[in-house]
Amino acid sequence: MCMQRAFLYSCIEQTTEILLHLSPIEVANLKEGINFFRNKNTGKDYILYKNKNHLRACKNMCKHQGGLFIKDIEDLDGRSVRCTKHNWKLDVSTMKYINPPSSFCQDELVVEMDEENGLLLLELNPPNPWDSEPRAPEHLAFGEVQITYLAHACMDLKLGDKRMVFDPWLIGPAFARGWWLLHEPPSDWLERLCQADLIYISHMHSDHLSYPTLKKLAERRPDIPIYVGNTERPVFWNLNQSGVQLTNINVVPFGIWQQVDKNLRFMILMDGVHPEMDTCIIVEYKGHKILNTVDCTRPNGGRLPEKVALMMSDFAGGASGFPMTFSGGKFTEEWKAEFIKTERKKLLNYKARLVKDLQPRIYCPFAGYFVESHPSDKYIKETNIKNDPNELNNLIKKNSDVITWTPRPGATLDLSRMLKDPTDSKGIIEPPNGTKIYKDSWDFGPYLKVLNAAVEDEIFLHSSWIKEYFTWAGFKDYNLVVRMIETNEDFSPFPGGYDYLVDFLDLSFPKERPSREHSYEEIRSRVDVIRYVVKNGLLWDDLYIGFQTRLQRDPDIYHHLFWNHFQIKLPLMPPNWRSFLMHCG
Repeated sequence: MCMQRAFLYSCIEQTTEILLHLSPIEVANLKEGINFFRNKNTGKDYILYKNKNHLRACKNMCKHQGGLFIKDIEDLDGRSVRCTKHNWKLDVSTMKYINPPSSFCQDELVVEMDEENGLLLLELNPPNPWDSEPRAPEHLAFGEVQITYLAHACMDLKLGDKRMVFDPWLIGPAFARGWWLLHEPPSDWLERLCQADLIYISHMHSDHLSYPTLKKLAERRPDIPIYVGNTERPVFWNLNQSGVQLTNINVVPFGIWQQVDKNLRFMILMDGVHPEMDTCIIVEYKGHKILNTVDCTRPNGGRLPEKVALMMSDFAGGASGFPMTFSGGKFTEEWKAEFIKTERKKLLNYKARLVKDLQPRIYCPFAGYFVESHPSDKYIKETNIKNDPNELNNLIKKNSDVITWTPRPGATLDLSRMLKDPTDSKGIIEPPNGTKIYKDSWDFGPYLKVLNAAVEDEIFLHSSWIKEYFTWAGFKDYNLVVRMIETNEDFSPFPGGYDYLVDFLDLSFPKERPSREHSYEEIRSRVDVIRYVVKNGLLWDDLYIGFQTRLQRDPDIYHHLFWNHFQIKLPLMPPNWRSFLMHCG
């Protein structure tokens, strides 16, 4: 794959960009430790760390979600900065994040002195892969390219005589039982999927990789071509266990055009924050690009094509158990409400700024249309306030000339008409009057029945399952003690359920917390979901993102290594429970 990329890039030069220039006087006035600077022309912020004659520099942008760093008042050594979004901390002397510990490293900039003892901050920019074999936009006939919104992150694209579908989640829940569709998909959604020439699935989260939806599709077209990126954690890592019979899954390398026909090609790119699982896509038809950044935090490390014909991205927020599922310490209802309000506003501003920077002709907010509709999740539904797509679109229109589209199920955008005349009444065809837009009922029964079946599984008659499971999980040598409590619907202890400690320093299961200094978390989990996850060796996203836990932690620190392991890095093969039961017998 690397040789192929090198060949494609060989005709494109790497560039160097000057991000900031300091005069000789500014250089002479640099103080020891941390220095903050802003480029007044671009409005971009930078951090420069001085240790005697040694200088290090980086962008003032947290790698987590793009927050701004400020001085960390708790740092007595003057080496760390704190993100204003989620209190992540960066040691600028090493360019390593210290909260959460053992997580990311910050990308460094090149520091060079000029001939007059001034200073330059430089960024070495690799060539943009989409610039290989460039194509000029050609004329599009009316109706030649049409984009129809189905639900959440699912779009049906007509591209000449080909059809392509993004991320079909059209029935059932996501994240065990925590997410349900907000919109009512068009009644012909299954026929639309069956008519597709190819499907792109961005990543393994179940609001994008929906096995209930794909099961319906596989019953009629098991050989439909599905394309995914070559992520570290395979998108379809759980295909065999799912029972869904799909036979034509194609894993493609990042940053390389995939040719569909003479007019149509696409390129999958990785996320800069979660390259092990998240991807985005550029689709190009007759030189007109459609950019779908999906859920990526920093798609392609922040380097994206400008002036595309259509851009779509997430917008809503709320796709996390934090902070609604946390309690104790600062996590009062007032604190959580204010945090959520602030975070949603920051996300809106970030998306509006990104659209302004990239200047697509048309922008569509999507991939945020879900609801916590099960009655047991009423508290989450009421507190997990999400952004309004119209509010984002209005913000975008205030700051740019970008056309915006808030999609409704079954609505179709004609790209040629909209590019020629955004006021064309046929540019966007809304669903017929009387079409049901929002779901008002969900078929909970069949899906909860599957989860509930795990509660009575024979595995859990033997308390030794605890050691078997966490040994299989493979996380240890980390000074964290976790108390796991099985609960009923309202997170009270489940009668006869398990309540136990796991010491991840030596992977032991003590009766009491150890006397040594250690971090501690208490995780209460609904018994049906935790047992279903354990039995099937699933990732803990079903618990955390699905709002099926309640958490407390002391001290209040996010343990990146722990959660990253159980949300992304669990073994690909499930525990061997058959062997376990044979030994128990």
